[in-house]
Amino acid sequence: MNRELLMLIEAISREKSVDHEIVMGAVESALAQATKRLYEGDVDIRVAIDQESGDYQTFRRWLVVPDEAGLQNPDAEELLMDAQDRVPGIQVGEYIEEPVDSVPIGRIGAMAAKQVILQKIRDAERETLLNDFMSRGEKIFSGTVKRMDKGDIIVESGRVEGRLRRGEMIPKENLRTGDRVRAMIMDVDLTLRGAPILLSRSAPEFMIELFRNEVPEIEQGLLEIKSCARDAGSRAKIAVLSHDKRVDPIGTCVGVRGTRVNAVSNELAGERVDIVLWSEDPAQFVIGALAPANVQSIVVDEEKHAMDVVVDEENLAIAIGRGGQNVRLASELTGWKINIMDAAESAQKEADETSEARQLFIDKLDVDEEIADILIREGFENLEEVAYVPLQEMLDIEGFDEDIVEELRTRAKDSLLTMQIAREQMVGKVSEDLRELEGLDAELIAKLVAGGVTKRDDLADLAVDELMELTGQSEEDAKALILKARAHWFAAGDE
Repeated sequence: MNRELLMLIEAISREKSVDHEIVMGAVESALAQATKRLYEGDVDIRVAIDQESGDYQTFRRWLVVPDEAGLQNPDAEELLMDAQDRVPGIQVGEYIEEPVDSVPIGRIGAMAAKQVILQKIRDAERETLLNDFMSRGEKIFSGTVKRMDKGDIIVESGRVEGRLRRGEMIPKENLRTGDRVRAMIMDVDLTLRGAPILLSRSAPEFMIELFRNEVPEIEQGLLEIKSCARDAGSRAKIAVLSHDKRVDPIGTCVGVRGTRVNAVSNELAGERVDIVLWSEDPAQFVIGALAPANVQSIVVDEEKHAMDVVVDEENLAIAIGRGGQNVRLASELTGWKINIMDAAESAQKEADETSEARQLFIDKLDVDEEIADILIREGFENLEEVAYVPLQEMLDIEGFDEDIVEELRTRAKDSLLTMQIAREQMVGKVSEDLRELEGLDAELIAKLVAGGVTKRDDLADLAVDELMELTGQSEEDAKALILKARAHWFAAGDE
């Protein structure tokens, strides 16, 4: 029988073009599984087949684990100290083996072995097909819709299948069995049965790759797509840069009579594409990204990585876009937080900030309104700048001599120290779980304590507008902080 087993293994290996070792391993696995059924518990069995005679030996084995780790599976593990009593010098990660009786193959065993062999062969063939496909280096998966699987679409390309999940589809796009479809290859998950290649039609990377296929100048290195933002199926923006002054990046991507950009748009269910000229100047980049709106002025806040963009009344709706789409895509494209406002809102914000800075200087530096206004006019916005800007920068202010400057800097440093001590005292008043919450610093904690928030649940109970009023945060930041504060509620619910 053992000789017949070797002949069967060899025949299957040749017929299926599967490596002999894979088939041999499948038989060993089948015999090991048959042996495990004779034991109670989750034992570990190894079978070794002699490739010359077809005879086989069976071993029960235990994995050596660190003493401090403890036994997770006593039926198949042994602590290092016990293992070294049996086998001196053995190390963690090695196995202790003991020979046990081998089960005869028999008719049932042969059938089980055959099933395991066939499954191993299917897995090997599947892996071979995948490796052949992936070795071609293709980024776009082109195929036909084969079937639906729990809301996912299975796309077939030759003998390889990809999975297009609902969240990666273009909204409102109605794909049916037999439709030709293209999608971006995002990942390969071999644990998935059937269709391990994960696809996306909504990812920005898919649009970038489509443009790469339509615009040869990108592949040639003359043009580069720097970034892309999409509202899949509706609108998108891409930022392009030319590495050759003779090549117009926008015109090249649009193509003659729009042929290139239209080809991309048609592939994406009519998604409208704005092509933006990338600039290393962030302000100029944002201005271009907000097109077709015309920008009147722009104020850059490097510290907050945000920009206040002023447009006239006629351009306000255009700049924001339907449902905030235009400004949201521009923000994603540039990586900057963009605040759109009209001239009146800008003037009011500037007046509020000036008033706030004036009062800060009057209160903390103990100066009159005239001195405070001089500092504001010279561009000083906070105590840190007064305390630590280069000395000469303040000496250059008309009417400021060395004595005045030194006194102002000393007062600013003293105030900062006093405020820091006060903040640290505030931090000590809050619960540990609130103090350790990600995203909270001493300044924010001080503002929360001033509003009566001293525990994590206090913060979690706040409404977004209440937190914004307490801390002066944006709506987006306030929402994110409240969600973090509430995370333990959901974790407790899951348990």
